Amino acid sequence: MNGETKLDSLVKLLMEAPDEVFIQPHNVPDPDAIASSLGLYHLLESRGIKKLAIVYDREIEKANSLRMLDLFNVPIIRASEATTLGEEDWAVLVDVQKSNANVTDLATDEVAVIDHHEYLGNKGYKFEDIRPNVGSCSAIIADYFFENKILPPCNVATALLYGIYMDTDDLTRGASTLDIDMFYRLYPLANISCIVELRGNEISVDDLALYAEAFKTVEIYDEMGFLRLESANDSLLGAAGDIVVSISGVNIAIAYARRANGIKISTRSASPHYYASDLVRCLVDGMGTGGGHNHMAGGFIPAENLTPLRSIDTFIKHRAIAFYESAGNKSRHDDSSLRATAFLR
Repeated sequence: MNGETKLDSLVKLLMEAPDEVFIQPHNVPDPDAIASSLGLYHLLESRGIKKLAIVYDREIEKANSLRMLDLFNVPIIRASEATTLGEEDWAVLVDVQKSNANVTDLATDEVAVIDHHEYLGNKGYKFEDIRPNVGSCSAIIADYFFENKILPPCNVATALLYGIYMDTDDLTRGASTLDIDMFYRLYPLANISCIVELRGNEISVDDLALYAEAFKTVEIYDEMGFLRLESANDSLLGAAGDIVVSISGVNIAIAYARRANGIKISTRSASPHYYASDLVRCLVDGMGTGGGHNHMAGGFIPAENLTPLRSIDTFIKHRAIAFYESAGNKSRHDDSSLRATAFLR
């Protein structure tokens, strides 16, 4: 290797691509996924990867994500409009991994992955950089710039800064040392007025109407809050959970929405005793897929695995409360053991 960086290794691999190289974030790209994809696009283009595009599979609906596309001139297209996309093309997955419920398996060969979610196992990648301890994928891509002494242009630096800001909730949620370091290295290179504009475009009038109806459904059980949205994309579901977990006394939020093809679930946790990733796995156990971080996670249950006569609200609340009480008992037992050990010393 002899001093070869991760970017060096990735570029060396992609130089062998038989045709085009696609950068693919998850299906409904949020600010972190958009920024990471844009940053990687710039890096690869600067290193001579010319037949390059960013592709995603679902409609982007969140106001700030749509505004990012215009502000930063993101070269992104829907998979259905990528007429040249085929089996001979290679893809780099960004902010997502194979077999995750929120990424479509396109015709491309997914040869590489850069992500910050929990490791889903060896999926046959020829290159992987997966760092579950990092709070944002944008921080990983920013690290590529600085490690290789490449100065990100203003639009890329601003996008990456905003990606870190959003995925770590202004460095207060799951932020690692890398997130903090990259945030402050990007800050003087960024256009802060664009960040201010994006912060003023985080929800649309349509989003507000959905939230207004959804918050009528909020129910609190001890320190858990439940919220049901009748119709929402992935980003809105997570944002709704963020608001619920900000309610005084609520440290865990479960937001969910029923769709034609199944149930989408988003979990949030501000408690050191209950991990959002463990909670969502409990909710989908034996019926769907889920995963994420200690503080935020997501899951999906396909419609064919649901019992038509059973209330989804009852099902989710029953499983969540069972998890909460079981994990709480274990936490109390662990705390008691620690206190007893300390006393004996």
